Amino acid sequence: MNWEAARGFWPNAQYSRFIEAPGHRWHVQVAGSGTRMLLLHGAGASTHSWRRLLPDLARDFHVVAPDLPGHGFTRLRDRARCGLADISADIATLLAGQGLAPDVIVGHSAGAAIGLRLALDLPASPQAVICVNAALEDFRGPGRAVYPALARFLSMTPLPAYAFSRAARFPSTVRRAIASTGSTLDATGFDLYRRLLTDSGHLDATMCMMANWNLLEVMPDLPRLRMPTLFMVGAKDRAVAPDISVRAARRINGSRVEALPGYGHLVHEEAPGVAARVIRDFLSSEIRLN
Repeated sequence: MNWEAARGFWPNAQYSRFIEAPGHRWHVQVAGSGTRMLLLHGAGASTHSWRRLLPDLARDFHVVAPDLPGHGFTRLRDRARCGLADISADIATLLAGQGLAPDVIVGHSAGAAIGLRLALDLPASPQAVICVNAALEDFRGPGRAVYPALARFLSMTPLPAYAFSRAARFPSTVRRAIASTGSTLDATGFDLYRRLLTDSGHLDATMCMMANWNLLEVMPDLPRLRMPTLFMVGAKDRAVAPDISVRAARRINGSRVEALPGYGHLVHEEAPGVAARVIRDFLSSEIRLN
């Protein structure tokens, strides 16, 4: 998408900045002061997914929220760096260059996997990690080997992304996509996803990320985590099974799971007040806040 055309309606645009770094030109939203909190959205989303949670958290925290490579307004300049470990390393480079080392990492879905990898690799470990409906297992069933291969094939040409972006012009396509998450969004949330899903560049980057995704780059190392870790789970999540978070939590000493009945995969969007309360309660009980 074009920033100049979108800045008039994009959520929290007043906090946006653009940062040149090796590999990418990043779009990052920064707000607030105090304990620094990094927000990492999931595959196919953008900073818009934090639209109501970010200003709420910024009342108490120094919040940093980037668009992942190729997503939203971050320009992907190296398609070879779409995988989990590479994205994590590139975010670490971005943060170090800007002096934005996080005290807390909050990641949603695929962003949770990236956040856990960051927590393991950053020179100064964060004090806590919060995973929202974490996508931490590969595809299940007979298609588990087919879907990554299909995504890899689709990522080799922009034509499929263009075709999907054309299909997303029909509101029914977007409604089905959102309904498949188990969440219900307001009109603003629906419109923002519609705009993203009609952008072929955004979809191409999402496919590239899927094609290069490898959870072996983080899962075996989870027992090494030594900071308080919370898995926030929407009990109605239809995109990522809630028991995935339960199994991951068992691998991290002292971690905990908090189930949120009535909410789906996009709980932080459909119930930002609930998500903010859970985040604040967890952090106030586990770490010393600035």
